[in-house]
This record gives sequence, C-alpha cells and structure tokens, in this order.
Amino acid sequence: MEIKTEFKSDIEIAQMAKLKPIREIAEKIGLTEDDIELYGKYKAKLSFDTLNKLKTKENGKIILVTSINPTPAGEGKSTVTVGLADAFNKIGKKAMIALREPSLGPTMGIKGGATGGGFAQVLPMEDINLHFTGDLHAITTANNALAALIDNHLQQGNELRIDQRRIVWKRALDLNDRALRKVVIGLGGPVQGVPREDGFDITVASEIMAVLCLAEDLEDLKRRLSRMVIAYNYDKQPVTVGDLGVEGALALLLKEAVKPNLVQTIEHTPALIHGGPFANIAHGCNSVIATTAALKLADYVVTEAGFGADLGAEKFLNIKARSAGFHPEAVVIVATIRALKMHGGLLKSELKKEDIGALTQGFANLKKHIETIKSFGLPYVVAINKFHSDTDLEIQTLLNLCRTENIPVSLTEVWEKGGAGGVDLAQTVLRVIEEKEANFSPLYDLSEPLEEKIRTIVQKVYGGKDVEFSPKAKKQLIEFEANGWGNLPVCMAKTQYSLTDDPGKLGRPTDFTITVRELKPSIGAGFIVALTGEVMTMPGLPKQPAALNMDVDENGRAVGLF
Repeated sequence: MEIKTEFKSDIEIAQMAKLKPIREIAEKIGLTEDDIELYGKYKAKLSFDTLNKLKTKENGKIILVTSINPTPAGEGKSTVTVGLADAFNKIGKKAMIALREPSLGPTMGIKGGATGGGFAQVLPMEDINLHFTGDLHAITTANNALAALIDNHLQQGNELRIDQRRIVWKRALDLNDRALRKVVIGLGGPVQGVPREDGFDITVASEIMAVLCLAEDLEDLKRRLSRMVIAYNYDKQPVTVGDLGVEGALALLLKEAVKPNLVQTIEHTPALIHGGPFANIAHGCNSVIATTAALKLADYVVTEAGFGADLGAEKFLNIKARSAGFHPEAVVIVATIRALKMHGGLLKSELKKEDIGALTQGFANLKKHIETIKSFGLPYVVAINKFHSDTDLEIQTLLNLCRTENIPVSLTEVWEKGGAGGVDLAQTVLRVIEEKEANFSPLYDLSEPLEEKIRTIVQKVYGGKDVEFSPKAKKQLIEFEANGWGNLPVCMAKTQYSLTDDPGKLGRPTDFTITVRELKPSIGAGFIVALTGEVMTMPGLPKQPAALNMDVDENGRAVGLF
C-alpha cells in the first residue's frame, strides 16, 4: 500500500495487489466451499442451494450510492462504493458490496474499465471488465436465440399471425456499434428467411438483462421471460414469449448467468457483482438476487445505481426497491469539484484550473439531486470524491457551501488511500442513519396513469416544467393503457449528462420541457420504457476509443484497460 499512486494507473495498482483465494473470502461471510461454485482461484458463483438457504436469514441495511450528473469521464461513483465498504470493514462493521457487471461497450469505448479505481477496486479487474464468468454472453445468446426463433416462426408458416412490420424484439451485441442500429435481414430469396427491418441494441439494454436483474429466483425469471412482448399480430394485439412457447429454452440458456458472482476488493471486502443494465436506457441497478443475498450475508450492503440521482437512483427507488421490497437506510451522493465546475460553465479542458466562481455556480446541480433524494424520504450524505487537481481553496469552498446549507458532507480520498480514505464517510453515514430515520416512499403510486407518472418524474426529479409527447407516444399511451399495462412503473431513457433531455444543458436548468418520442413495453421486466430526446439504445464509439490504448503482453497481462 506504499505505491506512489500518482505514478500508477488503476490496472497497475490492481495487478500489484495480492488476492486471497475466493474460498477465504467466502469464509468471511459464513459460506463454505460447498456453498460456492469456483471459476478459477479468485471468482465464484453462489449456488441455487446457497441462495435458497439464505432466505430465512435476517436482512442487513442497504446504503445506496448515487451522484450528481457526471462528466463524460465519470466521477468515481463505483470507486466511492468500493471504498465505503472497505471503510466499514476497517471500523469493525461487516459490510459487502453489490455492484453491476461492466459492459464491453463503454469499456472499449470511453471508460476503459468500470471496477472502481486506485486503491478502491474490485478484483480481478481484468476478468471483471472483460468476459468475467460469461453472464453477458449468456444474456446476448438468449436475446439472439429469441430473435432467431421469431424469424423461424415467420418462415415456418407464422401460426401466431405476427405482423413482420410490428416486431419489437431486436437482436443484441455487447459492444458499441452504431452501424447495427438499423439493419435489413432475410435477403436472398425464400430459403433465406422473411425479409424485414431489424436492429441491434447493446446487450445491457436488452429486456433480458432487465428481467435477469429484477427476477427473484429461477422460477420468477421464467415467468418474466414468458411475459416479454416480442411483436404484435395483424389485429395489433401483443405477442409474447409465452405465446411462442420458448421461455423454458431461454431460462435454460440463463441458468448459470442468474447466479451472483463473488469476488473481492483490494482490501478483501466481499463483493457480489451481477447484472449490468445501463441507467440511461434501462433501470441501471445490479440484480435483486445479488442484493438480496448480500443483505443476508452482511450487516451493511453498499450498492450503486448508474449515473446521477436523476437516473439510477430514481429507478432504484421507484422500480427496483418497490419490486423487491427493499428499504434503503441512507443515500450517498458523490460529487467532484471538477464536475461541479463543468456544471458551472467550464469546458472539460479547463477543469484543472482553480475556479471558485464556476464551482459555486455548479453547486446548484448538487442541490437538485439532494432535493430529489429528500423527496423519497431518505437521509443522505454528500461524498466529495477528491481528485489531485482539486485545490485547497476549492475543497474548503465546497465544504463551506455544504455546511452553510446543513448538508452532511465528507471529503473522501478512497482512490488514493483505499478504505482509510473513506473512514470519515463511513462514520458520517452511520451517524446520519442513527440520527435520521428513513421514511422511504416511491414518488408515485402505481395506480396513476402512465402520463402522470412520467410528469411526476420530470417535475420532481428533473425540475422540469412539463412533458411533451410525440404523436407516436400519445397513441402508445392509449394502447398501453388498453393492454392493461398502465399500472406499471416507468423507466425513463434520458441523457446522463443533464437534468434535461439535452446533454448540452448542464448545471440546474429551469423552465424546460422533456420530450417523450416513443414508449417501449418491457412487460417481463415490469416497467414501461419512455425514450426521451435523442437517447440511443445502441451507442457508438468515440473518435478515440479506449480500445486504441489496450493490449496484452507476452505473459497474458492486460495493458491499458484503465
């Protein structure tokens, strides 16, 4: 732990760490070798028998980690999540982590890795960031098996009278590939299939990913798969996986992927990493199965929801917590000085220079996210994730801004110091939990019309004036209510960079309108997706993708993963 971190990248720090055999990590949380299924020396899955055995145990406490609207570089939310759990263990509390699995899309695109950073990382980071235990590949395979079965049904006579113009199920790939957003398939004559338009989503946006992450067990997974809407027939009635009769086959492909993955942090804190839906186009939380298991195995479970509180936290609280019956004790809101300065008007290239005016101006973004968490009835703590470019004056200014507003705050240095850099944050969280009882309640009732649920999110979470629906979305609202889907929660698909649906409007905009261009039924997952602005379900690569810096040496060690 005496490495000079300013000279080491995240992957170099990870590669120098000494991992313990995963059997020893399992023993720390009361599991034996018979309770886990080994994937090499340092990875394991929890068996179905273990998951069933845990059901009778009492739950620990959930602490949710979220953030302000991030900059394109990310603000260290996963890093703080890992560091906070390490800090809890350092002060004698039995803590675990529940995180999402990284997607290869952003790993090869902008981020270059998603397992925390510095001395607050989950390991083995190379495996987790690449193929891990194969969960995302299984989800991709199940998604595309369903697509192939749909097209085969058309080819073999179309008994369900599926309207090939109204097939809503897309193929999937766990990479950023804009060229696959819209494709034409089945060309080449009668034996090659039925020609039609199709498209690809990134795997983490597949409904199968959402289904796996919200299912309570294997049987619930099968029920949810059966309910997924894949198309409409010539009478414009929905056609489901159950109508096609293939939910059993899909569940079979997913039977190993549904088991949570056990790994460890640099400081050997146990971590369950499972599932990986994006928070800007899906619900952005790790699996219910993993979170539930962690709650049975630890006194404190630190989990994160993707992007800012306007996306991941809103969906964790309105969708995941409601569905699974979770009651968070507190929320940690991660903020960085550099992101607040960007919300205050600075360009990304200017963030390393001291600018108290921009910092003060950008503080409004943090305040909005605090208001959002308070509206759910939850206590909170602001974690200032310290970067080397932060000046003493900037740090003191942000601390003073928080204290003037009576905002619980902690300066966090987990990237550089690991759990030791998060002890104050852990103690502050414990104090807030003790002093302020959580009175958690979702923001809307499920009996409200879909339109009103969306309006509630726009006004209470984003701070917008109203919502506008495209002609297509207005028609879908009527159709979805008629199909009996009006009592489902809403999953907003929106840019992560802004409270609005315009990624260029930073800070805390006011008097704006959100445009919903289209609705998508995710009946198996149990929510309706509302696509806003120009958000895409298949991202593209940037001009200089992170993949350009990646390599592997002659010993098989990854280079440039982060």
